Amino acid sequence: MAILERTDRDRVAHLRMNAPEKLNALSDAMLAELQAAFDTLREDRDIRVVVLSGSGKAFCAGHDLKEMQAGRQAEDGGAAYFADLFARCSRVMEAIRTLPQPVIAQPHGIATAAGCQLVATCDMAIAAEGTRFGVNGVNIGLFCSTPMVALSRNIPRKQAFEMLTTGDFIDTDRAIALGLINRAVPHDQLEQAVQDLATTVAGKLSAAVRIGKEAFYRQVEMPVTEAYAYTGQVMVENMMLRDTDEGIRAFIEKRKPDWQE
Repeated sequence: MAILERTDRDRVAHLRMNAPEKLNALSDAMLAELQAAFDTLREDRDIRVVVLSGSGKAFCAGHDLKEMQAGRQAEDGGAAYFADLFARCSRVMEAIRTLPQPVIAQPHGIATAAGCQLVATCDMAIAAEGTRFGVNGVNIGLFCSTPMVALSRNIPRKQAFEMLTTGDFIDTDRAIALGLINRAVPHDQLEQAVQDLATTVAGKLSAAVRIGKEAFYRQVEMPVTEAYAYTGQVMVENMMLRDTDEGIRAFIEKRKPDWQE
């Protein structure tokens, strides 16, 4: 049984974490499989959108605490292992952010600690109603510092800090209000709702979406004047594409564009 399953449908790659007995924890093996999958998808021009989900009763419960405790047995008390672990996890999160294709999270059940980080890192998220989100490490004496990076870039600072310091869960209504997820649907409608969103995005000009995703994350960290200068050049790059010219002509002529990509 594969710990990470991939199925492709209508130019959408579905990645399903498949370790339900561990609540799809980000074990060493899971991180390696996710990294390999994203590295492969980066070069796959046939795939327009990626969906990330989990099997069993939870989306992802964060890091594998039993593996982490085993890492303490090293002579240095686990310092080298922990440094490597969090570096590998950060690379996976960065791989999602820099992937040319938009990534949609499909959480259900719970998304805790690094599992909540995954949701915050993905470009969009549709959750099953009743899903709970938390950065709960503080409850066991481990502040969720790396999950904080994605969380604090998704939701307002005071609310993020409250979640990080209390270890409390939030529900889907609160997650929507804060901007952690786009929306929530009944569990039996989750897969279709995500597929509908993925299909809509996959139907756009992929070159424009790739350019736009990169620009989105670069400009959001810039001062406004610098951001406008940068995105102006991005618009020029986009306008020079053959398929963009075709898209504009088709709109003016009231017909469907004949995109080559």
